[in-house]
Amino acid sequence: MAERTSPAATYLHPTTPPVLSVSPVTLSVPGRPLPLDVRVSAPVTGDDLPIILFSHGHGNGYGLASADGYLPLAKVWAAQGFVVVQPTHLSAPRLSHLVGGLPEAPLFWRSRAQDMSDILDRLDEIEQAVPQLAGRLDRTKVAVAGHSLGGFTAELLLGAGATDPATGEEVKALDPRITQGVLLCAIGRGGDAFDGFMTAKAPVFRSTDLTTMTTAALVVAGDKDDSQHWTTTGPDWHADPYHLAPGSKTLLTVFGGEHLLGGIQGHDGVETTDENPDRVAVVAELTAAYLRTAFDPGDNAWQTAQEALTTGPDAFGRVESK
Repeated sequence: MAERTSPAATYLHPTTPPVLSVSPVTLSVPGRPLPLDVRVSAPVTGDDLPIILFSHGHGNGYGLASADGYLPLAKVWAAQGFVVVQPTHLSAPRLSHLVGGLPEAPLFWRSRAQDMSDILDRLDEIEQAVPQLAGRLDRTKVAVAGHSLGGFTAELLLGAGATDPATGEEVKALDPRITQGVLLCAIGRGGDAFDGFMTAKAPVFRSTDLTTMTTAALVVAGDKDDSQHWTTTGPDWHADPYHLAPGSKTLLTVFGGEHLLGGIQGHDGVETTDENPDRVAVVAELTAAYLRTAFDPGDNAWQTAQEALTTGPDAFGRVESK
């Protein structure tokens, strides 16, 4: 086999530190129609570990749209020194036969945001269930990450607003314990821009207000992610959280990236339209590097990753900040 010479292959180490992954960790949440199952991934060694809460998308995959998906990201993040907690939201296809008749189905968009805050309320329970983590979490360093509908979940937790179309209530889910975000192919602005052919299935997105999303975040958008079902404005719609939200924001535009950014849900996933393992590796490495430096400004991981992966003729993307 010929040696790979892509920038990703050059930058990535052939081996990574070992990680542990425990699933399911079941949390009891009063008022939730089902217990909250999460997957917890972490490096085998190390202390003072920052936490990433990851919200899966609303794909059709039985397993990938749940705590069992997105392992190409979670494994890299854990190897890079993070504790990654992935809930199975009530919107997961595997739960539809149990909760599909509830009023908030099928998106469960309010419940999804609440899941993340509930997890932070129960970190002691998670440590008890995964004793290898006892005393190793840095609870002052918490990020939320999400893909697609999970990106909308993250937006709410970072301060974005929305109006419940069923009640007219303005919903705010900002959790001040979360100080960083990573938005992957997230929902863009509402209003007239939300004009695609499937908008009636998610009326809440029409009310999305990104102008109140003040928490720092990395916005990741594929330049080929043309979500015509939601908007006719083109791929730039997914960059709206960068352009419209105030505060410290960084935009990573992934060249050639479509909605699954090469296959971040899972390698060989049938929903992936732009399958590219190098692209997945780059997204995983750049997001990890961003958070490492965000939580520890003395760590130059972000600068190093940018120089390796977003510069020169073989760049995988471009980065801009404000």
